[in-house]
Amino acid sequence: MATTQLRIRLHTQSEDLKLPSDHGPVVVSTSLARYQLSILVNKLLQTEKPIPFEFLIQSQFLRTSLGEFLAKNGIANESVLNVEYVRALAPPLYVASYEHEDWVSAVDAQDERVLSGSYDGLVRVWNEVNEIVAMGEGHLGPVKAARFAEGCVVSGGMDRTVRVWAKGLRPVMELYGHHGPVESVAVRGSKVLSASADGRVGVWSTSSTALPEASDELVPVANKRRRLSVAENQKGPLDMLEGHHAQVSDVCFDEGDPTVAYSTSWDHCVKTWDLTTGMCVDTRSTAQSLLSICHLQEQSLLAVGTVNRHITLVDPRTSATNVSVMTLRGHTNVVVSLDRAPDSATQLISASHDGTCRIWDLRSIHNDAAEKVSESVYVIHRKSAEGKKTTKVFDVCWDKQLGVLSAGEDKCIQVNRPG
Repeated sequence: MATTQLRIRLHTQSEDLKLPSDHGPVVVSTSLARYQLSILVNKLLQTEKPIPFEFLIQSQFLRTSLGEFLAKNGIANESVLNVEYVRALAPPLYVASYEHEDWVSAVDAQDERVLSGSYDGLVRVWNEVNEIVAMGEGHLGPVKAARFAEGCVVSGGMDRTVRVWAKGLRPVMELYGHHGPVESVAVRGSKVLSASADGRVGVWSTSSTALPEASDELVPVANKRRRLSVAENQKGPLDMLEGHHAQVSDVCFDEGDPTVAYSTSWDHCVKTWDLTTGMCVDTRSTAQSLLSICHLQEQSLLAVGTVNRHITLVDPRTSATNVSVMTLRGHTNVVVSLDRAPDSATQLISASHDGTCRIWDLRSIHNDAAEKVSESVYVIHRKSAEGKKTTKVFDVCWDKQLGVLSAGEDKCIQVNRPG
């Protein structure tokens, strides 16, 4: 391919990285690729320490030379090409694995502590050097969900209970109300939500005084003999939200409004709930069963993982005319967990039964037939599966201090951190 000259206009949305407002177009060779352009931007910014940059052209990350990009996308080089530069996300490198006795179904992180829930029925807290600092026994079956809350821990399990643990994983409350396994929990302040295979969303509190006592019909027979000694710790729900027609797979709070929640279900629907009234205020129907959900506040979108191996971005606003805004493709099995990046409004991570976690950047888009499509930026494989068969990933979280933590069928929490 012949090398020619091209005029580009460099710009960014990062206030601390902007060029002077009077900086005009720059003439460069079409042979330049990401690395050479990154050097150029650092020179123009006069940075003391080089900053790695990525470059977006027409909502696509530059992965070739400028000339190849122009040819592939049918862009003439006579006009000025707008090029956006953004801080590059370093590849997530393997750091450590926290080994368990059984499958690890849940993971969360807070203040350099790692929380895990396992199929052995235990909830554990680990420090950053892979040591168990607390362990909670109480669930009568596999733990399916676990999250840090303000001053406590919340978990849910196959035994149909939601449990609240104090510091050191001392049991505080057993919460009864579901008639099926608890698949997921979400926490916002003292408020707790649970998604259950019984098709309902439970609403709870981490404050025992805010909850009613569990009625006799809610507490399993095996636990009733303990009621005289622990009656104050066996509580019922504030509300049970009904409306889904199949098991509820995941639930989350609206990041900007704690009185609003969203849920996904095997009935193909995303529901919006008004927690003040307990009413479903909107239902978005999709073409497939939904397994996971994450609210992207800055985008006014919900990311939902599907059984069809992709992630759909859903606009939950009642004014939206299209349910699906974008599709993220790359996984080869069901997408069971999602989390947003801790310091980016455009990046998120997903976990799948295909044995990988994938990092996505919503700024990178291309049109495929009638829809917008994005592909993953990085793929994280299981360290334990090197040279072996695929092992399922069940949960993932992205923590600012610790990095990406994923839980899986290999009985490990794997930690990856951008290098």
